[in-house]
Amino acid sequence: METLVPKFVHRALIFQRSLVFHRRFHVPFAQTYSHLRVVGSSRPISTCASSARSVQYAEPEGKEQGLHVDAEFHLYNTMTRNKERFQPLVAGKVGMYVCGVTPYDYCHIGHARVYVSFDVLYRYLMHLGFKVKYVRNFTDVDDKIIARASKQGEDPVALSARFCNEFHVDMEALQCLPATVEPRVTTHMSSIIKMIEQIMENGYGYVLENGDVYFSVDKYAEKHPTYGCLAGRDFDENRAGERVAIDERKRNPADFALWKSAKKGEPAWESPWGLGRPGWHIECSAMSAEHLGPCFDIHGGGMDLIFPHHENEIAQSCAACSESRVSYWMHNGFVTIDAEKMSKSLGNFFTIREVLEKYHPMSLRLFLIGTHYRSPINYSNYQLEKASDRAYYIFQTLEDCAHCLSSNADAGSPMSSEDNACIEKLQSSFQYSMADDLLTPAVIAALSEPLRIMNDLLHTKQGRKNKSRLAYLKALQAEINQILEVLGLLPRSLPQVLEELRFKALCRSNLSNEDVDIQIKKRAEARAAKDYDRSDKIRDTLASQGIAVMDTPQGTTWRPCIPTNMSD
Repeated sequence: METLVPKFVHRALIFQRSLVFHRRFHVPFAQTYSHLRVVGSSRPISTCASSARSVQYAEPEGKEQGLHVDAEFHLYNTMTRNKERFQPLVAGKVGMYVCGVTPYDYCHIGHARVYVSFDVLYRYLMHLGFKVKYVRNFTDVDDKIIARASKQGEDPVALSARFCNEFHVDMEALQCLPATVEPRVTTHMSSIIKMIEQIMENGYGYVLENGDVYFSVDKYAEKHPTYGCLAGRDFDENRAGERVAIDERKRNPADFALWKSAKKGEPAWESPWGLGRPGWHIECSAMSAEHLGPCFDIHGGGMDLIFPHHENEIAQSCAACSESRVSYWMHNGFVTIDAEKMSKSLGNFFTIREVLEKYHPMSLRLFLIGTHYRSPINYSNYQLEKASDRAYYIFQTLEDCAHCLSSNADAGSPMSSEDNACIEKLQSSFQYSMADDLLTPAVIAALSEPLRIMNDLLHTKQGRKNKSRLAYLKALQAEINQILEVLGLLPRSLPQVLEELRFKALCRSNLSNEDVDIQIKKRAEARAAKDYDRSDKIRDTLASQGIAVMDTPQGTTWRPCIPTNMSD
């Protein structure tokens, strides 16, 4: 079915570098896009490498198809090194592409940071009322997949399919919403080959005798002196680079593979250059163009992808289709482990599964968004303990509030002007923090005072006497829940997540519920005998294991806490 794609004018950011000086200017243009032929379809192929399939957008989460936000939404654009006001190409709609995983192993916490960061963006865009098409790919044919499959005696396609499924399990645990589309390289060969053909026709590629096809960086740089601007590199710096193999057959060491000729025992596809498979960079260029068109709003990934991957994506897309543009390039910061770079060779490499054996997924998510997405984040057990402690406090407060409201049908008096001012302050803080390039640490910090007020209303004599208590609690609950929903931190079940957090704390301390109950009973006996030294010792021992004993009017209970013998 043909879908009309509207004409529009797009800002193109072009840089001329002179030493460290950037001069920016805008190039307007208008272009109507036709569709690619989808495999098995009779659609015509565009003369440009590819155009978007019929775009399906996720429905917005905002109230009445969009919330009124006083603050203009700004995002940091890696290309311009500036925060810029967000203006989508098509009013009310956003196209977003985030580079996905190479599925040959379980995902690590670096992956978790990427996809949690962009999940927050996805949720916030929908909260604002945008319809979002979120495309996140799988690079399901790659040297690493082939090597791992060969080592394990497994079919590469089967291995990658298995780890695609494991990726989904991890993302669901972290409450990352499913992407709108998840294209796989193996199902997009016709689009990839078509884009390579267009690059060749435009004079930017060359073929080696063995059938390898390379992109000529020299040819491209002749007409596009902006090559290297995303990474902030001069052309002379862009030589071998990361993940770009040194090959004497290449005309320039910086040239990169568009198509790799088939090797014995490897997956291969028919092409005009013989059997083979695509290079790394061309895959994302082709898949993003097919699902979002040659021009779209946001392209994201980790900072490690800026060069060479994203820089070369830009080059390929422009070489194939001159009007190809991305409005905002976004990149999240690195994860370090105990202040050292995460690395398998250093033995400090953790998969998401390994972390979730000890910590709750919501603790990991809260930890990840507790640092701004562009800043480096240091993973340590202490930081995860802090996040777990904070998560428990937030969820226990909300559970106490829900129980109170369900037990009191009478709404009581309406809120005072002072109460309303607190709600408005929370709303304003959320709006302005998120509008400032997704400043999630400020959003989380701003919850402290409303949560304190909630606990006062719930648990203090003065709070319980407040005539507008129930109305105030209900308003606070609604606002905090909405904020947590946008952050991806609203649990499906508060009682369940609290029980799971307690269970994880017991696992970390190598204790069982029965062990803790026995110690609490012994402490009660010591107190009854007025043996306070023994009573305090039991309490302190449990606290050192991450178990905080609490004496309440209803009896003694416990909650998880940061172990007192642990430091950052």
